[in-house]
Formats: sequence, structure tokens, C-alpha cells
Amino acid sequence: MVRIQYQVFGKVQGVCFRANTVDMAKSLGSITGFVRNTQHNTVEGEAQGDNEKISQFIKNLEKGYPPSRVDKVETKEVDEKSGETSFKQVK
Repeated sequence: MVRIQYQVFGKVQGVCFRANTVDMAKSLGSITGFVRNTQHNTVEGEAQGDNEKISQFIKNLEKGYPPSRVDKVETKEVDEKSGETSFKQVK
């Protein structure tokens, strides 16, 4: 089990990036965490799951979703959180 903190740079606000990220996390299964917009026109969040699913989650973030444009994704490992049951979009 691993938990990452991530930030996505590019054209990622106003293009349904957060909603698509929630759908993607749910389709991968067994990923918990959140996604939200920042005041700096980026998207950030945390994701937790097994190593293989988190690796795929990061790859999918890097690809983006039309009509978004991903320039860069930064990630770092953080402490796991217990008790989370879903992946959600927050404000």
C-alpha cells in the first residue's frame, strides 16, 4: 500500500479534469483519496492504493483527458491514511 500527493500542471481547470480523475480512480478500483483545484490553476490531491494501481493512476494523470493538456505531474509519497473508503472531488 502506498499513498502519494500529486500536483498536475497545464490546462487542467475548466476542462472536467477533476471529474475525469474521479472516474479514472474508480475504474482502476481500490484507490482512495481526493482531487481538487488550486488557486494556481493546477489540480492537486492524494491517492492511496497498491503500488501497481498507483503507478497506473500516475500514468493516466500524465496522459490527461481531452480537452485538457498536461505539462507536468509532480508526485511524492506521503503517510498512508486509514479509514478512507472512496476517491472524491473536493473544493
